[in-house]
Amino acid sequence: MMSSITFSFVFVVNLLLQPIRQWLESLKIENHRLARWLCTVIPASCPFEREFKWGDRILVHIPPLCKLNPFYEQLIEIRFKALMYLADECGEDVTQFC
Repeated sequence: MMSSITFSFVFVVNLLLQPIRQWLESLKIENHRLARWLCTVIPASCPFEREFKWGDRILVHIPPLCKLNPFYEQLIEIRFKALMYLADECGEDVTQFC
């Protein structure tokens, strides 16, 4: 059960981050170099997810932590927009970024 203080804190943080989220969502990708750079910088999958194995046994599994990033959805959307720009507008093969 969430206390009212925790709920208030989460509400305030979300309220403060909302303008940044909206700005990220409104970005238009219209530059070939920027699109390639974004596809290179933003990973296709979470780089923090790990499995530590001993032979065939998994000893420890660290789940993907990227979803803790408050801008995770917006960054994935920007990467997708960049991929779509490269594929549709520039006619580039984007398999190297997948």
